[in-house]
Parts: sequence; C-alpha cells; structure tokens
Amino acid sequence: MRKLGISIYPDKSSVEEMKAYIVKAHDAGFSRIFSCLLSVDKPKEIIKQEFTEINTFAHEHGFEIIVDVSPKVFGELEIGYDDLSFFHEIGADGIRLDAGFGGQTEAMLTFNEYDLKIEINMSNDTNYIDTIMDFQPNQYNLIACHNFYPHPYSGLNEEHFLNCTRRFTKYGLRSAAFVASKNPEAYGPWPVDYGLVTLESHRDLPLHVQIKDYVARNVIDDIIISNFVPSDEELAEVKKINLTKVNLEVELVEGLPELFKKIVLEEPHFNRGDINDYLLRSTMSRVKYKGEAFPVINAPEMIRRGDIVIESDQFGHYAGELNIAKKDMKNTGKSNVVGRVVEQEVFLLDHIKPWQKFEFTL
Repeated sequence: MRKLGISIYPDKSSVEEMKAYIVKAHDAGFSRIFSCLLSVDKPKEIIKQEFTEINTFAHEHGFEIIVDVSPKVFGELEIGYDDLSFFHEIGADGIRLDAGFGGQTEAMLTFNEYDLKIEINMSNDTNYIDTIMDFQPNQYNLIACHNFYPHPYSGLNEEHFLNCTRRFTKYGLRSAAFVASKNPEAYGPWPVDYGLVTLESHRDLPLHVQIKDYVARNVIDDIIISNFVPSDEELAEVKKINLTKVNLEVELVEGLPELFKKIVLEEPHFNRGDINDYLLRSTMSRVKYKGEAFPVINAPEMIRRGDIVIESDQFGHYAGELNIAKKDMKNTGKSNVVGRVVEQEVFLLDHIKPWQKFEFTL
C-alpha cells in the first residue's frame, strides 16, 4: 500500500506546531514521518526529551517515524553502530542514512535488536545497493528514499531518477521520494529553500500535481512532503487523490448529456494494451453501452492534446469509446470532444502505460 508522508524539523518548529500538523496530516490520510537530526544542535538529553515527546504523539496518530542521520550525528551523540538504543528510546521506527558506510555496515545495521528500519539514499546511480545486498542484509528491515534538492535546477532529471530507482526496486525494497509544498511560509532544514523536491521537473508544480505524477509513474511507493508545513488548501487537494491509479482533473463541456458525463466520471478506465502515438483508448464503455445513442454533439475541426473524446454513432462499433488525445489531430467530424484534462496535468498522459488504470475528477 502506497503511503503519504510529512516532514518535521524539531530544531525549527515548536512541539505545538508539529502536533497540530500531525493531526491535520493524519486527517488527510498521511501515515509516515521524515524527521531530521542532521541540523539539530542541542545536548543529547534535550534531543532525547524533545524527540520522544513528538514521536510518542505521532505514534498515537498512526505514524511511522524515520529519523535522518549521518556519521556526524553518530559521532556528536556518541552512538555506536552496534548499539541503536538511542533511536529506539526516542521512539523512532527507523533511521535514514544520509551518507553511505560502504555496504557491510548497512547490512549489519539491518539486524539491530530493536528491529529498526534502515533507510538508505537512493539518488546515486552506482552499485551501492548491490554491494549492500552482497553482504546479505535483513532485507525486511531495508528501505530506500531519494534525496530532496532545495537549490533551483539541482534536482534529479527524469532519466537519472528512473535509473536510480530501478537499482533499488529490483530487489523489492520499499521506496520513497519527496514533493514540496508551494506554501510561501513552508520551510525545510536549511536556509536555502526553493522547493525541496526530488525531481527538478516538480519544482514549479502544485503539490497535488507532483503527487499525481508519482502515482502515474508507479515506480515509487511512498511520497513525502519535504517542507513544513503545506497550506490547508493543499492538504485538501491531496486528500482527494486516489493513490492506486492515475488521477486526471478535467473540465467538461457545458450541457453534456448525462450518459456522456457518466462515462467520463463514473465508469472505470484503462489504457488499452495495443497502444498508439495519438490516443489513450478506454474501450469498455462502447461494450457496456452498445446500442445507446451517441449523436454528434461537439465535433470541432481540431482535437487538441489533452482533449477527452467520446466517439459518435457515425463511427459504428466504436460508438461510446472514450479516448484522450496525446497529440493534436484533425477531427473526422465524427468524434465528440466532451472535455479536456486541465493544462497543468496534461503532461501526466505521457506516463500512462499500456493497461494502466486511470480516472477523471472535476
């Protein structure tokens, strides 16, 4: 099951602020937390006290907590790699290793006596994970997560992201990546914050569209909001997202007949396996509604990329089939344009694979 996550920064936020966010996020369907120890500069006992309080509250609301650490954190807090009791005592469910240790150490850490998850960085296209697997870890305690990149133009490109991700998911490891709130008051762990995204292509997109993109790609398990905190409006949009299939927000043509509207909004859709360059084809509606009337009601001269089409009776046995245009094309005069995908989500069409399920929302 795909999870949504949030990030908290105990060195920058009050306990009251974090608790309020946890409650809101829980209500919106979130269930994991990225918590950062990298930038905390306090005595060990104070850290233990503050992290224990907020982690206990998070557990009461059903959250899993992964704490970001580094060799520097281990050194400053005098924690040995053979004794992870500190993280157990503060209520963490796992630790994220911001930097690697060579492979054998990571493998040994997965056998820790507290059954903590060991999360590793998956944003480098190297044999790192293969080396860890060579040392025979407890793979049920091994998970992976991409980095986020607050500096403009420093996020991962598409090819690198996919190459890195495949290296980890080929072992069946649970994976995660970051998206960023567009709330101007949101912040991360460092002074620079132009959107803490994993993918550079996400930096200027609305939060809910970033999440929809990961759902459409279907190569990442968990999706984590990197900055603290998103707006209530953003959380409301995220709450609407179906995490199991591609979501496309649409605008329908005014005065659309009820049958056309029902096909778009209520019928299940999937992209046929025998794909082409021009259309995503969802064909079950033409079977279910065979014999129903599908008159020509709106057949513009051109069909534009992102247009939703329902074929008319004039196309014979294709009548009632729903298509989404992937390219601009000339209309034969027989195809009804019944609506279109909102502009900021049209790019999601490029990620819909053969047989992949999708749905439309207003």
